[in-house]
Amino acid sequence: MRISFFTILFFFYITSFAQREDFQEIDFIQADSIADYYKDASLKNLPVLTHNLTASLKTDVEKFRAIYTWICANIANDYSSYLKISNKRKRLAKDRVAFLDWNMSVTPKMFKSLLKDRKTACTGYAYLVKEMANLAGFECDIIDGYGRTPTLVLKEDSTPNHSWNRIKINDKWYLCDATWSAGETIVVNGTPYFQPDYFDGYFLADPELFAKNHFPLKKENEQYLKTEAFKTYLAGPVVYKEAFLAPIIPISPTKMLHNIEKGTSLTFTIKVPTEFYGEVQLLLNRGGNQRKADPVVNRKANEISLVQLFEKKGLYDVHISVNEQLIATYVIKVK
Repeated sequence: MRISFFTILFFFYITSFAQREDFQEIDFIQADSIADYYKDASLKNLPVLTHNLTASLKTDVEKFRAIYTWICANIANDYSSYLKISNKRKRLAKDRVAFLDWNMSVTPKMFKSLLKDRKTACTGYAYLVKEMANLAGFECDIIDGYGRTPTLVLKEDSTPNHSWNRIKINDKWYLCDATWSAGETIVVNGTPYFQPDYFDGYFLADPELFAKNHFPLKKENEQYLKTEAFKTYLAGPVVYKEAFLAPIIPISPTKMLHNIEKGTSLTFTIKVPTEFYGEVQLLLNRGGNQRKADPVVNRKANEISLVQLFEKKGLYDVHISVNEQLIATYVIKVK
């Protein structure tokens, strides 16, 4: 099998990051308590706020944890700002270099608004994480690119729509997404509402799983977005945020859409932690009728495989569920 240079490059991007597993012995209760104690603290003096959040903590990971959870708990997602940024991104869609230059210039403006109104879009979250982490002595960068969600379909010509961070702790790089950790925006009768609800799964996330719904845009490598790696990213299964808690990583099939013949079996494989005792199920939805499947289940080391036979033709939404929480979704057309 021929593997392209850019596929190798994307694999290197994934494997160059560490994950939260490195800090299993760390209890974040103190860091979270400090973040809660300074709830609603002023953003006008970031050095003082950063000092207050980190000074009494012993380890670097706890210091960053206090910064991260404070940001997620105190900054609201601004949907109107997101729409303005999205429209600008669309206008710059054909010029990636111009987009990144604009993105760099707009973040300070967004930051001023953030300090005043305590709300922002993803670019502002990433910028604030970077600023406060830098003040605490960390090396931290903003990563711009693409974010996929169950309700957001991306195409090859889609504009970059998301920003997140990488943070260096103990000489290793880690990934995090404060925007998606802070909560979610729902639209009711055409009016957007932000629901604050801290989600821990995107804090020092597993890089292999993170790459399932994040794809970085690199200014120095424009052709990267036309490669097999980017197409594979777009074609992958829908991955739900609950997968990040364990983490549970969908391994195969690598694509979401499949056309098969009646009487064909498909194997759905997930990677799970060593200490994993969750109830894994396969749900089949055909024509709006959903039922629990009865696949052949195999477990080998850290992988669980579900082998499902499709005996009737039709269009199926196939969901992998763990403890009644959706992890991933595939679409199977049986002829």
